[in-house]
Amino acid sequence: THWDHINGFPFFDPGFQPGRSFEIMAGHLKRPGGIRDVFVGQMAQPTFPVPLEAMRASLTFQDFEAGDSFGFDNGVRVRTTPLNHPNGATAYRIEFEGRALCYVTDTEHVVGTPDPRVLALIEGADLVIYDSTYTDEEFPSHVGWGHSTWQEAIRLCRAASVKQLALFHHDPSHEDGFMRTVERAARAQWDATFVARERTRIQLA
Repeated sequence: THWDHINGFPFFDPGFQPGRSFEIMAGHLKRPGGIRDVFVGQMAQPTFPVPLEAMRASLTFQDFEAGDSFGFDNGVRVRTTPLNHPNGATAYRIEFEGRALCYVTDTEHVVGTPDPRVLALIEGADLVIYDSTYTDEEFPSHVGWGHSTWQEAIRLCRAASVKQLALFHHDPSHEDGFMRTVERAARAQWDATFVARERTRIQLA
């Protein structure tokens, strides 16, 4: 629930539309109030003029423990695991009709020690979307910031027999030219890697 992940929520137009419904879940805030209180606070004066109650859609808030698994009526199954990040973060494995996509955001690795929780979650996945904020060269000066590198992403995915890797959560200082260089270097190491871009669509087949 750091700002870079939730600051678009108050501007989520479908949330203001009657007749729509959304279930909002989080795996790192299981305490009284939990995820709902975070959004109430975010949309409270004097920092925001429109309260959460102004959203006319049906909003359900649910907190779980990172590590829990659950399913939905449409056959989608979700597994989760906690990540190494200040204030907590959760990784997700979403499975449907024999395909698996993993979303591994905001996690800091330990150099030379692959995270066993991440490895178990991503094992054999069709696509892994992984926190690749830094390069291995940049990482030592950012220890404790809660992020990983594109090289660690490749190491984990190859060890876990993942089919495809999307590098995302780019550092704001990494402009387009830098990211093109990262993508070339990453694909030279493992050609099943690409840099995530807006509006990209991936068919899991």
